[in-house]
Amino acid sequence: MEIYNQTSTDFMLLGLFPSSRTGLFLFILIAFIFLMALVGNLSMILLIFLDIRLHKPMYILLSQLSLMDLNYISTTIPKMAYDFLFANKSISIIGCGIQSFFFLTMAGAEGLLLASMAYDRYVAICFPLHYPIRISKRMCTLMITGSWIMGSINSCAHTTYILSIPYCQSRAINHFFCDVTVMLTMACIDTTVYEYTVFLSTTLFLLLPFIGIAFSYGRVLLAVYRMNSAEGKKKACSTCSTHLTVVSFYYGPFAYTYLRPRFLRTPTEDKVLAVFYTILTPMLNPIIYSLRNKEVMGALRRVTQRMSPVKM
Repeated sequence: MEIYNQTSTDFMLLGLFPSSRTGLFLFILIAFIFLMALVGNLSMILLIFLDIRLHKPMYILLSQLSLMDLNYISTTIPKMAYDFLFANKSISIIGCGIQSFFFLTMAGAEGLLLASMAYDRYVAICFPLHYPIRISKRMCTLMITGSWIMGSINSCAHTTYILSIPYCQSRAINHFFCDVTVMLTMACIDTTVYEYTVFLSTTLFLLLPFIGIAFSYGRVLLAVYRMNSAEGKKKACSTCSTHLTVVSFYYGPFAYTYLRPRFLRTPTEDKVLAVFYTILTPMLNPIIYSLRNKEVMGALRRVTQRMSPVKM
């Protein structure tokens, strides 16, 4: 039986896995997904770096998505695995703040980056002649740095708040990471005003980008419908369906979790939904973008051939 000192200033993460054979099975499954995400995202970053034909805005943005997913999954899973293996679920308030900062930074930055990727495809399909001008290297750099900076600023504001408020209830966080909204339930003060800022942040970093993506792909589908080339239609639909799959996996569970009022949320449901955007999405992104993209598969073959021993 686990004992936790209620007088401690540390928090306790209750985790995702029950202490049973089912929990062990889930732990092994999550560990496997984590390794797949690490290998997949690192491979995607290296592949885009090594193959000059992928040095295009679309793939530069994709490499940043892989970098964010790599950081994203590394923010939560190692701590969760450590807690399960060593039965030590405590985390200091500073540790909680650091985890929250990186989690919120990646969450906000990825939401904006996915919108940038949708804009890239929108311009490429709807305005192909204007693409080199609208999506220049400078514009690509601005979209990437803007995503990282805005995500960091938003994260810094929320992290500062949760580190500064007093906590007077049980310090057991019913989650597998330091989720800001869960920590608010343990605060001694009224956090109603702050909860509106969480809603505002979710709207700015998730809802508005999703609306922008939906608008972009609405225009793209209209442009594809008007195309005369069957090959052009096939290529455009393949690219867009890939991105829409990623967007659905990320925005759907995330927005559903953070846009709902607190009284409609349950800890179990929050944890299950969090698995989608913190664990499954970082693993699926490189698989979806590689298997459904001929240029990426072609680059993989070229790099593999280049690195293989020369035949005598």
